[in-house]
Amino acid sequence: MAEPVISTAQIGTFRHSLFEFWRYFRENPGAVAGLYFILLVLFCAIFADLISPWDPTQQNRDALLQPPVWQEGGSWDYIIGTDAVGRDLLSRIIHGARFSMFIGAMVVTLSMSAGVMLGLIAGYFRGRIETVIMRIMDVILAFPSLLLALGLVAILGPALINAMIAIAIVLLPHFVRLTRSSVMSEKNKEYVIASRLAGAGHLRLMINTILPNCMAPLIVQGTLSFSNAILDAAALGFLGMGAQPPTPEWGAMLAEAREFILRAWWVVTFPGLAILLTVLSINLMGDGLRDALDPKMKRS
Repeated sequence: MAEPVISTAQIGTFRHSLFEFWRYFRENPGAVAGLYFILLVLFCAIFADLISPWDPTQQNRDALLQPPVWQEGGSWDYIIGTDAVGRDLLSRIIHGARFSMFIGAMVVTLSMSAGVMLGLIAGYFRGRIETVIMRIMDVILAFPSLLLALGLVAILGPALINAMIAIAIVLLPHFVRLTRSSVMSEKNKEYVIASRLAGAGHLRLMINTILPNCMAPLIVQGTLSFSNAILDAAALGFLGMGAQPPTPEWGAMLAEAREFILRAWWVVTFPGLAILLTVLSINLMGDGLRDALDPKMKRS
């Protein structure tokens, strides 16, 4: 009779590790608060069509720049007001959460996948191939990140997908350098040498033996890059090089509203707060992940 793929002991070990991780993570109140807020944003992103009171692109010519409900002239139909063409701000911010979460997830997935692969190759094989990879990363790092992203989007064309590709390229060196340094520190340890003597090939050593022991710092870097991706996408959208109107993306919403900043404060305040709180929450989560995953940060 075939043995189960995952044994009871392995399940028990996983549960113990998960419990230990949560025990250290919850010691950071800021990280827990950030986690709850991100869960709220994710809920809004997933169920935006169900919870938003209006279609985010629907215009109401009778409610142009209507103020929030608590201000004179406000209405419960538009709780936090409308924009210059009568679209409900609350609905656009809720749908904007979907775009921001999608941008962050796609950028981190693309950048982390390519960066880990290149970092593994550079740190494991060293020599000339490492020199080529790292010099390319140095060239990317030599440019200011937003300027490089703008240049890439100008070449590819202003669109949301092109903005995500550009941001992924900008964030790539961070994953490459971190993976390379982690691989170099793990490569000559006893468990890797034992696997090599047991006959493991290069690919098995890199993927199955070394990479799992490099994941903790990569997870933290991925979390922080998630917030950077949202910020960069919002900046590109603000400059007209990211998401294009009428897409309810937070940066594009700020770009559309900048001419009304003095006469209608709500059209810039609420999208800006959405960006601020989301990025802050992700950064707080990153600090909590670092404390929980790094053995040196754990208190005995």
